[in-house]
Amino acid sequence: MDKKREFDKIVSDIKSIKIQGARNVAKFALKAYSLVPTKSSKEKLINSRPTEPMMFYALNLAERKTPISKVLEHFDSAQNKINEAVFKLIKSNEVIFTHCHSTNVINALIYSHKKGKKFQVYNTETRPLFQGRKTATELKKAGIKITMFVDSGLNVAISGKQGNKKVDRILIGADALLKDGIINKIGSELVSQIAKDNKVPVYIVADSWKFSKSKIKIEQRNLSEVWDNAPKNIKIKNPAFEFVPKKLISGIITEHGLMKYDEFVRAMRN
Repeated sequence: MDKKREFDKIVSDIKSIKIQGARNVAKFALKAYSLVPTKSSKEKLINSRPTEPMMFYALNLAERKTPISKVLEHFDSAQNKINEAVFKLIKSNEVIFTHCHSTNVINALIYSHKKGKKFQVYNTETRPLFQGRKTATELKKAGIKITMFVDSGLNVAISGKQGNKKVDRILIGADALLKDGIINKIGSELVSQIAKDNKVPVYIVADSWKFSKSKIKIEQRNLSEVWDNAPKNIKIKNPAFEFVPKKLISGIITEHGLMKYDEFVRAMRN
């Protein structure tokens, strides 16, 4: 495959979410940019997933001739520090809830499990693309007990109704970190609101490179993901992400450790 064809395939795979997770998106974007290192290539990559500040940041570094190996070193170093912070936070025998698919969250949970913490995880199927299945599969493969709920069963899962154990804490990732809150997969605000109603703390687990001072556009995805060949004149909305205000966030874990959200924002501004 020539460089241009490989570049186009990566762009297509990012756009279609065959490549998912902010870290993976950034890695593949760097690879694509290295194949065709032009300003136009950078713009195409950014437009393929407009809700990924980490990709923007990594591409800016690459454009300034920062070695890609140095950028990749950051991802690994940040993940290791996040792993240690999550390990200190969670307690044995907890029920941890997560939503969608976050590489930072999954790696941190697997690390904690390998280090001897005993816990189980509840998660959502995450329609319409079912990213929760990927999360469940990866955690199960690591030996972690996992229970997946339909998206509309969020309250049942978090509150401990219908014979389920109440969730002890929620760990979710983020696609973008903003001054007033985060942007993450659709459903994340509902998860956080239900958690608040049930006095369950919500922690954001993310690389600080996802922080952005700019306004982030909420991506509206293809309607066929929701209902392929739907009857005419049925209006369908398919927002991929939503905003979670900082008032619903108990803390944020980055490579800088566990912080209150306002403390994190101050650190990023400095």
